[in-house]
Amino acid sequence: MSIAENNIETLVTGGVLGAATGALLGAAFAATAKASEDAKKTNIPQLIEENGKLYELNALGEKRFIKELKKTTHHLPEQFKLS
Repeated sequence: MSIAENNIETLVTGGVLGAATGALLGAAFAATAKASEDAKKTNIPQLIEENGKLYELNALGEKRFIKELKKTTHHLPEQFKLS
């Protein structure tokens, strides 16, 4: 196989993998957006966090402050060893 053929094969493989990854991310985003819209239709309030504060969001989109959230004091290691 020549260098040109190898390069073309690499580009095609990368394009297919890139397209598949993009499709997967797009599907996950669409599912999240649909779940959020479906939750709003139930008229059950949602809890959301913004800037360290917890809010209740009603079906009309109105936010009601609930409480300040404590920042975590746990420092997680940058790397984990799986065994």
